[in-house]
Amino acid sequence: MLLWAPGEDRRTISSALLGGGIGERAWVLNAQVAPGYRRMDPAAHLAGLAAAWGVSGPGVGLMTAAWVSDRYHASDGGVDALVTAGIGVRGWAAAPAPGRPGPPEAGTVNIVVSLPVALSDAALVNAVATATEAKVQALHDLGIAASGTPTDAVCVAALRPEAPGTLEPFAGPRSVWGARIARAVHRAAYTACARAERP
Repeated sequence: MLLWAPGEDRRTISSALLGGGIGERAWVLNAQVAPGYRRMDPAAHLAGLAAAWGVSGPGVGLMTAAWVSDRYHASDGGVDALVTAGIGVRGWAAAPAPGRPGPPEAGTVNIVVSLPVALSDAALVNAVATATEAKVQALHDLGIAASGTPTDAVCVAALRPEAPGTLEPFAGPRSVWGARIARAVHRAAYTACARAERP
């Protein structure tokens, strides 16, 4: 498991099973699970793992079948990105096949981004889109014909706003902070996915 507890709550946006959505969170956990994971209570499972590590309060819990020891970290202008990657089960988001009920097979590219500034709600959403675009660009640059895996997750953690007017309004790839997110995620995802491709 990888656990990040920054010591003060961050304002996060996440697609994670535990602590997803927008809210203040005290920690982020990325837990490795066995391939074929089929528990139907993943949020409770993640909360139990976090409690066993001694963290309390609301947090974000992600899971992956990838080796979390093969994580890769990259920084750019104060933005930090950490990526774990399992890309054995991958494809294009707009595949013609119909969806299916139940949890998809585990593989997962998990992205955690930390910023030293506060973001507006719209910028938080934009930061997720920017991080996702950077991941897809990394896959493309590696020659991998896929946009990701069916279980990819992302968490962006920004500072809490201290006063009105202190929120950064933009996080698209050509904004100051969005460009930093994109570069950091691209570097981290490129290396993590390249490692995952090795036999």
